[in-house]
Amino acid sequence: MTRSDEDELLKRAADRFGTPCFVYFTQRIEQRISLLRTNFGPDLGLSYAVKANPNPALLEWLSGEVDHLDISSAGELRLAQEAGWDPALLSFTGPSKREAEIREAIRAGVGHLVIESLREARIADRIARQAARVQPVLVRISPESLPKGFGDQMAGKPTPFGIDMEVAHDAISIIQSLTGLSLAGFHIYAGTQCLKADVIAETYRHLLDIFARLCSAHDVKPAMLVMGSGLGVPYHQGETPVDLRFVSRMLNGELSTFRKEPRFTNAKIVLELGRYLVSQAGYFVTRVVSTKTSRGRRIAICDGGMNNHLPASGHFGMVMRRSYRMHSIGVRNGSADETEAVDVVGPLCTSIDRLASGVELPRLDEGDLIAVHNSGAYGLTASPVHFISHPMPEEVMVVADTLLRITRSFARGPARACDSEDAVRLVDGTHPAAANQNA
Repeated sequence: MTRSDEDELLKRAADRFGTPCFVYFTQRIEQRISLLRTNFGPDLGLSYAVKANPNPALLEWLSGEVDHLDISSAGELRLAQEAGWDPALLSFTGPSKREAEIREAIRAGVGHLVIESLREARIADRIARQAARVQPVLVRISPESLPKGFGDQMAGKPTPFGIDMEVAHDAISIIQSLTGLSLAGFHIYAGTQCLKADVIAETYRHLLDIFARLCSAHDVKPAMLVMGSGLGVPYHQGETPVDLRFVSRMLNGELSTFRKEPRFTNAKIVLELGRYLVSQAGYFVTRVVSTKTSRGRRIAICDGGMNNHLPASGHFGMVMRRSYRMHSIGVRNGSADETEAVDVVGPLCTSIDRLASGVELPRLDEGDLIAVHNSGAYGLTASPVHFISHPMPEEVMVVADTLLRITRSFARGPARACDSEDAVRLVDGTHPAAANQNA
């Protein structure tokens, strides 16, 4: 699909459902999954981290496209179930699981409970024994060190996540003694947002080494080993995508060696991915409400901003604020060369509501549409949507050239139906998974 084809669909989504809105192209997710499958083959399973984008219709669409879901709350467990996922294909991570959540997960039949502390292990053991069950668990390990190059490095520092490698052996022995639990393997999340292929490849090698040492020391024949991948996406100008071919050449050789050890022959090795799967599939579309020039600076004031898309405003873990890639939908006069520097801001009564500073765009006027790239992950789900009580943004999924309104229960107003030629699996213009949320 070309940029002009996408722009036409973005404009149709904005005109039909209103702005601001998030638009997700499933074709782009398919391409990403195909790229991973082609490079890594059957040796690696794919797990989608629901936190990246928990829209129920998207989760339903992902069923059969990826092998597993990673959830981090009882709320995400329920969303996955409502989207039709078998709980046996879910793993449940998170450092502050409440007893009620652990009980709900075990009763639901979650495939793997990821143990992040001895407290969790003891609670899970008691609940499982009371239910006359044996719950498969993965122990999450916090490594002492990993190669540097991640946006958020997860090793070698005080952390709420997992069990420190320095005390892991004693903790694993205790967990193995709990009769309500079955140690099925290990989970390590290395870090986030890495664009350096050599760092990612070396990190995977390091994780496999940790897995091998732990399994050997505790005589574990693992059913599953999860590597939190940290594969990054190029949000900003000047950034380049990860060279996945380089990573796969390095990792596939390591995996071949790893599997020569009999205890790992049948182990399922899984990459846990969030933004890498869905970020580049999404656009945030916002309409220019007004423009002004203030002290020589051109400003476009839009109907959506930080309240809808906190990461794009630079307030979601970004050390240095840089503008996301964005473009004006439908450049006038057919020329993309006639641009000017403009600040793109949202509707909030705060100076930090800024989507871009000095970004080069065609001259914007009232009513124009702006598409913010890389908005399929950590957009709406990570934003302060209730701040100043502006209307909630719509969500739209594009399957082929069909627009599906998949806005969740906090959507503004009643569903607005698509034209008949666009209405596929719709209930009053709403995807069934989203309609269930509205019930």
